[in-house]
Amino acid sequence: MVMVGQLEVLGDLMGEREFEERFAGLFEGRWPGLKAALLGEGDAVDYREGLLEPYRLDSASVAAAMALRLPESGEILDACAAPGGKTLVMASRMAPGTRLLANELSSDRRRRLSDVLDRHLPPAQRGTVTVSGFDAAAAGGRLSERGRFAAVLLDAPCSSERHVLKDAAALAAWTPARIKFLSRRQWSLLSSAFLLLAPGGSLVYATCALAPEENDGPMQRLFEKYEDDIELDALPDGGGAERTEFGLHYLPDRAAGAGPLYVARIRKRSTER
Repeated sequence: MVMVGQLEVLGDLMGEREFEERFAGLFEGRWPGLKAALLGEGDAVDYREGLLEPYRLDSASVAAAMALRLPESGEILDACAAPGGKTLVMASRMAPGTRLLANELSSDRRRRLSDVLDRHLPPAQRGTVTVSGFDAAAAGGRLSERGRFAAVLLDAPCSSERHVLKDAAALAAWTPARIKFLSRRQWSLLSSAFLLLAPGGSLVYATCALAPEENDGPMQRLFEKYEDDIELDALPDGGGAERTEFGLHYLPDRAAGAGPLYVARIRKRSTER
């Protein structure tokens, strides 16, 4: 007879086994080295440009935030902003007269976001950043909001396999359905972000996921749905990032510990074409 404790162990092993099978199948012979790199130290840097004190974040996250083409005027949206590292990078580089809306749906994460901004931004820059808490996946459905933002950064919620590997409980609970669920949420967020973007504006989509369903997958759907209104704004090579169909993928075994981070940049075509 299988006892309750044995069932729990079997359940834990199943999650780990499914995780291993999924990514060993995806990366094949590369997986052991990539897995070791994911379990190792990341390439964190102290970003300090224009800040009261430095903020530590992954070097690939800095690259993703800097990839957004910031406007000379108007409003910028950071659609899923917490914990705030990419928000700080953008706020420190904004042109005079522009404003940044740092949005986070979770109230707990929103409080952390506000604390990070208060601690790191000088008062003048802090005054240009507003924190909000709406559902960015639904905002594009409101006609009054469409075309509101001159630039949008969407750092979408994702599978975050680096964290899963380092958390025994998360690894035990992992199932392939997680990727499918998150890819649907990412598509809702990305399609909404595109509707919120003004013609001529820049949009950067980023995740810290490994699976293509969460990376190029939503981008593919965006191009299929809005093919007449969208163009790829290809990112330059660098930092050990690997090129995908629509963007770049930083993976720590080849990017000196940075990532995982996927980043793609598009431009919304002007209505004057």
